[in-house]
Amino acid sequence: MKAGLARVTATGGRTATTRHIPPKLALAVGMPATPAPKGWKWSALTDLARLESGHTPSRNHPEYWGGSIPWLGIRDARAHDGRRIDETEETINKLGIENSSARLLPAGTVCLSRTASVGYVVVMGRPMATSQDFVNWVCSKDLDPGFLKYLLIAEGDGLLRFASGSVHQTIYFPEVKAFHICHPPRPEQQRIVALLDEAFAGIAIAKANAERNLQNARALFESHLQAVFTRRGDGWVDRQLASLCREIAVGYVGPMKTQYKENGVPFLRSQNIRPFEVSMDNSMFIDEVFHRALKKSQLRPGDLAIVRTGYPGTAAVIPTELPDSNCSDLVIARPSKEIDPHFLAAFFNSSFGKQLVLGKSVGAAQKHFNITTAREVMLHVPPMPEQRSIVARVRALRAETQHLVQLYGRKLASLRALERSLLHQAFVGELH
Repeated sequence: MKAGLARVTATGGRTATTRHIPPKLALAVGMPATPAPKGWKWSALTDLARLESGHTPSRNHPEYWGGSIPWLGIRDARAHDGRRIDETEETINKLGIENSSARLLPAGTVCLSRTASVGYVVVMGRPMATSQDFVNWVCSKDLDPGFLKYLLIAEGDGLLRFASGSVHQTIYFPEVKAFHICHPPRPEQQRIVALLDEAFAGIAIAKANAERNLQNARALFESHLQAVFTRRGDGWVDRQLASLCREIAVGYVGPMKTQYKENGVPFLRSQNIRPFEVSMDNSMFIDEVFHRALKKSQLRPGDLAIVRTGYPGTAAVIPTELPDSNCSDLVIARPSKEIDPHFLAAFFNSSFGKQLVLGKSVGAAQKHFNITTAREVMLHVPPMPEQRSIVARVRALRAETQHLVQLYGRKLASLRALERSLLHQAFVGELH
């Protein structure tokens, strides 16, 4: 054990595992056979940092809580993942420390969430305690906290190979105590950290700009839809949905587990109905016999399918590519010649329509949009030529919005790929 690391916290009593889990980049359980890059070496992490656990003072003693000592929980780590943390949602006090196994750890301590949500990494900006959901390392003079932070981030989902558990994946202390890392001398660690800090700061700005542009594109589309249904013009009339439809029905509600088939007639559920489109992701199928038996829930091209629960009011027109389909718990509106189904979809997917639906949804535990209230929905309806003009404008603006969403989505994906590439280069000794 290195000097200054002699005092080791008890972490469950079990000794380090003797099994080996090979490295993905620079982290392994047990001493790996993988050669280190030139000038680097493999070391037991406990030779470079003091391992600390966390604890939660009893919730039955409110006098332990609300002091001046920050107490790190999973929500804090999620909100500050990959960064320094200075403030936490909850605090404890000296009494809480004295009457629990919680420890006050110094600034610079590197924390990794190990259970329930494995993989959040933060560095303490000031002395704190943590919950038992973390493993914590107080780094010696031979290990830069920033280097260890980036090393753990670089593992990503690879951290789960150290975890076990049937319900929740947890990295247990026998594995943590056997962690080995590949590292260069401290000056090279600091050089790598400085390069990554600079690169990641620039990437963070670029990601924030892309996300803001993405939000702005979506907001522009939402604003246009909102304006359509709040600024009605001459010739618009108030009509109930029931008066504009030849039929309004509800999809099949009943046991389905034994009815699903590998292929056959598509059976749409609420997750298949997205704003303005029917998604066949995770679609289910039923056979022709059952489809014919469920006559009331059969769908036809041009029908409007409206979600009842989860995201009530979300609506899509059944496309011609689905000449035969059926559905579960959806509102099925079959428009008359007086209303364009795509105009109805625009109404229900607008903020105005969503607010109206939510205001009429019922249920204590989970809100749902029932058929009675669906029939009574009041719409502002323009003449058919204007309906079609509105539909054309909405379709054009939606296409432009989708193009921007894809553009900014690709930008974000490329930035995330750049992060992964930089981390990979850093921990195979190729970051120059």
